[in-house]
Amino acid sequence: METVRETAALRRRIRAWREEGAPIAFVPTMGALHGGHLSLVRHGRAAAARLVVSIFVNPTQFAPGEDFERYPRDEAGDLAKLEALGVDLVYLPDIGTMYAPDHATWVVVEGPARGLCAETRPHFFRGVATVVAKLFHRVQPDIAIFGEKDYQQLLVIRRMVRDLDMPVEIIGRPTVREPDGLAMSSRNAYLSPQQRRIAPALYRILCETAEALSRGGSAAPSLATAREHLLEAGFTAVDYVELRDAEDLEPLERLATRPGRLLAAARLGETRLIDNLPVPPVARSATNRSDD
Repeated sequence: METVRETAALRRRIRAWREEGAPIAFVPTMGALHGGHLSLVRHGRAAAARLVVSIFVNPTQFAPGEDFERYPRDEAGDLAKLEALGVDLVYLPDIGTMYAPDHATWVVVEGPARGLCAETRPHFFRGVATVVAKLFHRVQPDIAIFGEKDYQQLLVIRRMVRDLDMPVEIIGRPTVREPDGLAMSSRNAYLSPQQRRIAPALYRILCETAEALSRGGSAAPSLATAREHLLEAGFTAVDYVELRDAEDLEPLERLATRPGRLLAAARLGETRLIDNLPVPPVARSATNRSDD
């Protein structure tokens, strides 16, 4: 496994692979790798002749006062995990390599980037789209793999790739969970033992809400109940629980003939957890049923 920190070295290697005709898979990460990340890496290893993983904690997706400085970092541990999975190259740029001191160009996606996480983190998707666009330009992958846990992010990247005609296929992979249902996340390390006991309630309540939504009728009562149940379970605040169209994230008042996505963000102390579930379209008889 090669590790490179300079863009010129990365480009030399990519150019050599391109001359060989080798398809390239890419998994961008911020490190502190867990089982969810590693599932993406395994998929990438099986999908292409060459596999690149990047590790870069991107400052432009953090607002002042957020957790950029204390975001979990474990470079040595991450490299050992990636080597064990047969990664060909790990790209480890520093901030100066990714952003010039007078950097002034941003990628701004609308559409699926509106609402949800953008309500409380309005800076976030501009930073994500910009850094992913730069990484795609440098790595030039044929496919890139992202997790569905960050579902809004996944759809933002897909829209950016489509609208800017980027020659890369975006693959979304299912959320990987702990045995108690909690979605794996690097930020789970912030949770106290008591908070860690509360955290799986997010997934449980989403499952209950998805079941209620699948019966048809207006979504508003079920979403309100979910917010109440999260607070009763011990969450300190609920940023959102919403039903959206699974393909474009437009708000849904009820399920119809297109798949939905149930998305939530809630806080335990200073830790913000997100999760989501697919909600299949309801049967035609249910869509025609009265809310009474």
